[in-house]
Amino acid sequence: QRVYWLFYLVFLHFQGVTEGYNGTIFAYGQTGSGKSFTMQGIVDPSMQKGIIPRAFEHIFESVQCAENAKFLVRASFLEIYNEDIRDLLGADTKQKLE
Repeated sequence: QRVYWLFYLVFLHFQGVTEGYNGTIFAYGQTGSGKSFTMQGIVDPSMQKGIIPRAFEHIFESVQCAENAKFLVRASFLEIYNEDIRDLLGADTKQKLE
């Protein structure tokens, strides 16, 4: 239920994304507090999908429904841990970015 409430807040935030504004979802908290699960969730059952897959579904559904508009969607998935930054969508997710 917590994920649904959080997604509602993200949904409101991402309404502007389809209007041309940038959007960011940022999870912050102590180790073991559930940030990764809240953000990623699990695929099956679909009720336990996290914020990221729900946000992407919403964005791409909005893009498909838009008429007379073109969209460029870019995404990054970064981890900041102990002042080290890693690109979690990159070829080497363990490589630190500068």
